[in-house]
Amino acid sequence: MQVVCLDLEGVLIPEIWIAFAERTGIAEFRRTTRDEPDYDKLMRWRLGLLRQHGLKLADIQAVIAGMAPMDGAKDFLDDLRSRYQVIILSDTFYEFADPMMRQLGRPTLFCHKLVVDGEGFVADYKLRQPNQKFHAVNALKGLNYQVIAAGDSYNDTGMLGAADAGFFIHPPESIVAQFPQYPVNRSYAELKASIDGAAARLLAA
Repeated sequence: MQVVCLDLEGVLIPEIWIAFAERTGIAEFRRTTRDEPDYDKLMRWRLGLLRQHGLKLADIQAVIAGMAPMDGAKDFLDDLRSRYQVIILSDTFYEFADPMMRQLGRPTLFCHKLVVDGEGFVADYKLRQPNQKFHAVNALKGLNYQVIAAGDSYNDTGMLGAADAGFFIHPPESIVAQFPQYPVNRSYAELKASIDGAAARLLAA
């Protein structure tokens, strides 16, 4: 029994905050988990920027409404889901993710929630649990699943390390250099082959 766990942003969809930076012209929003390993620090900084510029949740959602999954992502995910159980483990928020989940065929998503005040500003965020990707993989392994995981950022390395097999897909070179233990895939075809190879090895072990 095997489960594939995938990150969302940078793996199946473009980075939401980068798209938001491009739409607003505020370059500071381009900073993501590829750049900052401390997720709380990153989110507090983002919330401060939103407030500073008078930007509300609706402004972010308007950008997301015009986004689409990465080229080939839907077909790749459909193929995986035809052969494996698949769970998306993401540090995004349900208030952001719904349009993307609809376009991807509603895969199972574990992520977090935002706290929005009466004026529509993002006042805070609530983690489902700290380091949730790592804990989700360990919980699945506790249910006697073999777990294969793939991601692209600092915040994915916990789940890659906890998984029975972990891979990078579309990672920046700075992260590859720091985590050479995780094989790098540059396309969905490569990742599909890596996942299938790992699945076969795990079943044979």
